[in-house]
Amino acid sequence: MPAPNTGAKSNTIVRFLEHCHKKSFPAKSVIIKEGDQAAGFFVINSGKVEVVQDVDGSNPQQLATLSAGDFFGEMALFEGFPRNATVRAMEDTECMAMTRWDFTAEMKTHPEIAVGMVPVLVRRLREVETKHTH
Repeated sequence: MPAPNTGAKSNTIVRFLEHCHKKSFPAKSVIIKEGDQAAGFFVINSGKVEVVQDVDGSNPQQLATLSAGDFFGEMALFEGFPRNATVRAMEDTECMAMTRWDFTAEMKTHPEIAVGMVPVLVRRLREVETKHTH
């Protein structure tokens, strides 16, 4: 028997997750590397990651620590430019990953996905702006 329909939001999430692939990363492993070609993004199911710029340089800067429910790599969804930071697992971490192509196709028919990401993107931009002006 199918699960009861709990509304449009849950249908969107279920449809979204159908395009994702589960990925596991051991502690201290690099999930995405600054400068690599961006092809998708990740939603953290469990574990914790750190987002660092210039990780191999003389002045590495930790931009964020993210955990279950957070996402990263989202800029790749919109622009496809090389990664602007490295993301490393701080502990064993499991993510759901989606390619840029799958996201773009899904967004065309369900723009509410992108609309839901906008507040997080704006918050992250403000945090970066604050760090650079103080």
